[in-house]
Amino acid sequence: MLSPLVMATLLLFLLGAAAGLLLQKLPALANRLNSGFALLGSLAGLVAAIQIFAQGAPVDGQLWLLGSVHLGSFYLDTLSALMLLVISTVGVAVALYSFAYIREYQGKGDVAIGVLMNLFLFAMVGMVLADNALGFLLCYELVTLTTYWLVKTNPEAAKQSRLYLVMNHIGMALVLVAFWLLCRESGSLEFAALREHHLAGAQASLVFLLSFCGFGLRAGFVPLHGWLPVAEPVAPSHISALMSGVMVKLGLFGILRVSIDFLGASQLWWGYVVLIFGACSAVLGVLFALAEHDLKRLLAYHTVENIGIILMGMGIGMIGIANQQPALVVLGLLGALYHLLNHAIFKSLLFMGTGSVMFRLHTRDMDKMGGLAKLMPWTALAFLIGAMAISALPPLNGFVSEWFIYQSLLSMTKLGTSVVAPLAVVMLAVTGAMAVMCFVKVYGICFCGAPRSEHASHAREVPGAMVAGTLLLAAVCLVLGLGAPWIAPHIASYGQALVSGQMNVATGATLLPLDSSQAILSPPVIAITLLGLFLIPLLVLAIFKGPKLGRRYAGTPWACGYAYEERMSLTSGGVTHTLRQLCAPLYRKQPQLDLASALHGVSDTSGTTGWPLLSLINGIVLVLFILMAVGV
Repeated sequence: MLSPLVMATLLLFLLGAAAGLLLQKLPALANRLNSGFALLGSLAGLVAAIQIFAQGAPVDGQLWLLGSVHLGSFYLDTLSALMLLVISTVGVAVALYSFAYIREYQGKGDVAIGVLMNLFLFAMVGMVLADNALGFLLCYELVTLTTYWLVKTNPEAAKQSRLYLVMNHIGMALVLVAFWLLCRESGSLEFAALREHHLAGAQASLVFLLSFCGFGLRAGFVPLHGWLPVAEPVAPSHISALMSGVMVKLGLFGILRVSIDFLGASQLWWGYVVLIFGACSAVLGVLFALAEHDLKRLLAYHTVENIGIILMGMGIGMIGIANQQPALVVLGLLGALYHLLNHAIFKSLLFMGTGSVMFRLHTRDMDKMGGLAKLMPWTALAFLIGAMAISALPPLNGFVSEWFIYQSLLSMTKLGTSVVAPLAVVMLAVTGAMAVMCFVKVYGICFCGAPRSEHASHAREVPGAMVAGTLLLAAVCLVLGLGAPWIAPHIASYGQALVSGQMNVATGATLLPLDSSQAILSPPVIAITLLGLFLIPLLVLAIFKGPKLGRRYAGTPWACGYAYEERMSLTSGGVTHTLRQLCAPLYRKQPQLDLASALHGVSDTSGTTGWPLLSLINGIVLVLFILMAVGV
């Protein structure tokens, strides 16, 4: 049944795009069909991914259309099935959300957004399914082009969309060179041949560096993150969810495919490079997020942070492969892939929650929000779950995946071979603490207290489709957290396939870091304990409460004897003022830590310096495509 499901997934996305194009003069119908086909295609992909995990073995096959017309081959192992699961789960929520959210863009390119959204989903699914270099790279480029036009639907985003396109085409050029070297050695464009012909020595290291930097520009870790905080915030919020939650993971997917599947992670220093870049990106990403007042830019910087956390797990896994340490391989890759899935869910949830707030308030400035928990209760609840998940608070999904990364770092520390692991533990701990601080600020400023603007005081809950999309992802956060003992072994199968022998990462309702003497974790027990700590005081109060007190008077806040003024209320800048003062040298160096600052000219609104460079890069990409196609 997999071939029909895979074909249905791709065809439904194409039908959605075609329906939107053909019905442009009937925008209401076109928008419903765009969202409907995106929903159906995502559901088909979700079923296919779950089947792969259920059967526990890779599947390959052929896609056919109209009998003898061959469309290509696909390959689904645990890694590609996980990516299909990520795309499809977020796709379902985004499609639901878009039924109502697209009204925000009525008359402002709404039909074009729906068409491009379907093509975007098609390209991402096509890339993770591709079983040859040409199909992989064509879909990779289609992802870039569709997201460029989606960002460009905002008439004020010319600079941002151009910077995004240039940086991703630089990455594409590096990836193309890496694949050309791989394909030249194997004599084939097929991935099966690339897996059998591992490069060695300096040539393998060159391919690793090219692919790490090229895919890194898509993943957005420091210092290759420059497009993230400028392009993601100006895109429609449901597209921001797809970009931040899903698209950046394609870069990580590419790094894993090349480094482990095609090159065998043979060099020890490759893993240390990935681990160090990941640790630095995690700390700097959350530090930059803390200074933001713009809610969507803040979330974009948290993407930089979480990509860094995933890279840490990937680096540990690669170190384990090179050192022939099975425990590091399984634990590191399990933590990385579980966090990849978790981040896709809670980050998409947070972007969609932000979109709901913007739908009513028409601002991204946190200091113009406030008091929204009473006025938008379902959005506030979903956002709170997402904020707790991204802050790695138990028993939610973010806590579980970071716990596995901690355990892999501790296992690496016990080997005593490097000072990098203890430093990485500290950096991950600092990252977690600052993430909690950041989202206490976000939720407190945006959803608690009194309204800080006229729009905030008159806000109301968003339409049901938008609520359904956000609550769906909030429920998935709970399932991935509480159900981790039953989900983790399926995700761990990718690492298990790289080592000999079976390693248990869960027993019953308990998670294990392979060695039960090191640590154990039971998310269901933690959930029951936390629930008890909340309910038992309420039960005691209900049993022993005395006469009910009269209603308290809620008046003007006490201001130390002075007359209360609105400017005395806490602001987003006030929460982090001390930290920003302490870390002022890093904030001053922020432009130097961003590769995009060197490409500042390409975002010039006049285009006098940008377009020649863009045209040159496009020409290089086209020539390399042609060379690849003819098998040079």
